[in-house]
Amino acid sequence: MALAQQLLDILACPKDKGPLYYLADENSLVNPRLSLRYSISNDIPIMLIDKAETLDASEMARIMTKVEADGLRPTFAD
Repeated sequence: MALAQQLLDILACPKDKGPLYYLADENSLVNPRLSLRYSISNDIPIMLIDKAETLDASEMARIMTKVEADGLRPTFAD
């Protein structure tokens, strides 16, 4: 099940308070500024900084290519 748009409209990275990209098919939210991935478990975003995964440059590049190809929008506009 996908996250509700109302939730996505207000979700922000807890570390820098900026928008995220929702990758529904990967059950994750990604902060491209800090190269962090927050997982989603049982339709609940795990928005804890110490639980975030730091992404390496190649994984971040793969994700941003996917974001562009799929036309994904951030959770909110800065």
